[in-house]
Amino acid sequence: MPTYDYECDACGHAMELFQGINDPIVKKCPECKKNKLKRLFGAGAAIMFKGSGFYQTDYRSDGYKKAAKADKKPASDASASSKTESKASKPKKSKSDS
Repeated sequence: MPTYDYECDACGHAMELFQGINDPIVKKCPECKKNKLKRLFGAGAAIMFKGSGFYQTDYRSDGYKKAAKADKKPASDASASSKTESKASKPKKSKSDS
C-alpha cells in the first residue's frame, strides 16, 4: 500500500497517510476540521532490487563465458612460466662459494 502526502489549504497542515490505491481521497483536515485537504503529487517510490542475481554479468551468453575462460588461461600460463624463468636465472650457490 502506498503512502500519500496531504496538505491543508486552510491551515497549511502537512501529513503522510498510508492508504490503499482504491481508498477514497481524504478531504477533511485532522487539525482544523475543514474540507480543504488536498493530496499532493509525489515523485513516487524507487524500485529497489535486493539480494544477489541482479548484475549484468549474471546474464552473459555462453559464447562470452567461453571467451572469458580462454582469456584467463594464457594469463595464468604466462605467470607460471615467468616464475620458472626467474628461478632458472638465479645462480645456485655451491658449497665452495660460502
